[in-house]
Amino acid sequence: MTSPSPVDDDHGCLRPVLAVPLVLLTLVAALCCWTALAIRPSGPWDDDAYAGIVLSCVLAIGAAGAAVAVCLLPSVRRIVGWWWTGPAVLTGAIAAIRWATGS
Repeated sequence: MTSPSPVDDDHGCLRPVLAVPLVLLTLVAALCCWTALAIRPSGPWDDDAYAGIVLSCVLAIGAAGAAVAVCLLPSVRRIVGWWWTGPAVLTGAIAAIRWATGS
């Protein structure tokens, strides 16, 4: 029985390729979370600002969920560790708190 040659081991090339969607989704979640935190309504009558906050929160939570879903794939999970989803989950949690407080 022979072991696979080091040339056949694609972990070196596969890791950056699989990390690209996780990094992009994390950046989208972070940008949307920052937007949700940066929007300040002028007052209780500013429905557009509140709608912008909700939209930003929904997009941040969706991007964070998509990053976790990508990491759930067996081929990705085998190569990329769970810690890669940490920043996306954190920004999703911050967006959920922002949405829940609504202020």
